[in-house]
Amino acid sequence: MAPPKFMGLSGRPLSIAVSTVATTGFLLFGYDQGVMSGIITAPAFNDVFEATRDDSTMQGLVTAIYELGCLAGAMFILWVGDILGRRKAIILGAFIMLLGVIIQVTSMPGATPLAQFFVGRVVMGIGNGVNTSTNNLAGKTSNRGLLICIEGATIAFGTLIAYWIDYGASYGPDDLVWRFPIAFQVVFAIFIIIPMCFLPESPRWLLSHQRVEDADRVIAAIRGYDVDGEETILERNVIMDSLRAAGGFGQKSTPIKALTTGGKTQHLRRMLLGSSSQLMQQIGGCNAVIYYFPILFQKSIGEDHNMSLLLGGVNMVVYAIFATTSWFVIERVGRRRLFLIGSIGQCLSMVITFACLIPDDPMIARGAAVGLFTYIAFFGATWLPLPWLYPAEVNPVKTRGKANAVSTCVNWLFNFLIVMVTPIMVSNIGWGTYLFFAAVNACFIPVIYFFYPETARRSLEEIDLIFAKGHVENISYVKAAKELPQLQPEEIEQYARQYGLVDGSARMGAGRDARDEEEKAAASGDSSNNASGVIVNEHGADGGWGDGLNMSARADRD
Repeated sequence: MAPPKFMGLSGRPLSIAVSTVATTGFLLFGYDQGVMSGIITAPAFNDVFEATRDDSTMQGLVTAIYELGCLAGAMFILWVGDILGRRKAIILGAFIMLLGVIIQVTSMPGATPLAQFFVGRVVMGIGNGVNTSTNNLAGKTSNRGLLICIEGATIAFGTLIAYWIDYGASYGPDDLVWRFPIAFQVVFAIFIIIPMCFLPESPRWLLSHQRVEDADRVIAAIRGYDVDGEETILERNVIMDSLRAAGGFGQKSTPIKALTTGGKTQHLRRMLLGSSSQLMQQIGGCNAVIYYFPILFQKSIGEDHNMSLLLGGVNMVVYAIFATTSWFVIERVGRRRLFLIGSIGQCLSMVITFACLIPDDPMIARGAAVGLFTYIAFFGATWLPLPWLYPAEVNPVKTRGKANAVSTCVNWLFNFLIVMVTPIMVSNIGWGTYLFFAAVNACFIPVIYFFYPETARRSLEEIDLIFAKGHVENISYVKAAKELPQLQPEEIEQYARQYGLVDGSARMGAGRDARDEEEKAAASGDSSNNASGVIVNEHGADGGWGDGLNMSARADRD
């Protein structure tokens, strides 16, 4: 029997189609990060929006208000995302972004254009918040880091496209200068909306809503299996085991208070580690450079608007190139080392920048360009992907959804703060802006060195064991990660019992029995069945040993 098809595709071609649409979503995210950089100080833009002319506070507000929309979108999808499903949420997010673009480009002089532009920026942000909270690639232990790095590089390429479109449009008539770069986002949005109307829903979401037959059809189509084949049933069962561990199949979702527990599972510590990485990414100055590179060159180094746009485009080429280098080093070098390398590199880059600006000599000030270029190179290779990867790894499956939501909210809040205050800082304290970012990046180094355990080449079950080991043996979690050997699946079970993460009576076969009972309950419409013996193995799915249903009830308390 031939596998089912969507858009006339199945197997690898269908997987490529899904990945292409997902990639377009990240391109749009990156594009919108960079599009305002060459517009906000353009005379043609200032002629329509008079309040932004030579007013750093208004320039910051017009740019940063978008981030509050992103925060609202992320919180919205946290609330209704499980109801909508991934497919509908992505279509909704792209449609909202399309609406935001239309509101922005139709702003006309003499008709409160700034208020309309504000509304358009917020609406655009809501759509982006919905998409970035929904649209992601998932992988196993061996390629988890690579997939996140590909997402990050795609965002960088989106920003690169925005910078060069801004530069090209700057030679056109006044309306083209700012309307076309914003309107160009319609191309990305349409490319997302139309294919997603015909592509399949996530099988994980279908199974979480007990739509087993639909999930089997999607799995078979994506993998190229027969609907009733053993491979389809096996993959479906693996996803169902992962859902049980997360409380997502016929069970109540994880309560918010689970994020505050300590004990062997260390949920609170792990949430703070993930959220702090997002915080540090933002306050390290990345979006000061990405959003305002032309402004930094104009006001700090003294270049004219055209040369600032051109150098901004070159800087984004460097950004995109170095973002791809993380593909080759993320698993070899590890998360901790990349965090540390990135922090040191960003700190030294900002030192170069402010040191060249102190003498107030135009020739010496050009050396500051070197610092900004090396900064974006270090950021692209390290701090761009890591804060999106680390929270997903360090948080257990039981709390990952809510913990990642907290991390995302932290990201957007501090993104807004930095984008809002950067033009004001550059106008009022000049080179002190770069001194501030240098000092902040220097502060990251001891935090990462002493508190961030390594997660590279670890299954999610092993990461659970790292925190259990640190708590039980009363040692630092960094040391626990170094001491815990690489484990095989059968060894994971042994260590889990040793550190009290699973009950001694747990049996591997119980997971299959519970699954069979649960499928019967789903077929009969009864979702009250509890799987009490499930052990989830991340080597086959995105699972988590320490937070499966075999976890000892004492683990959170002890």
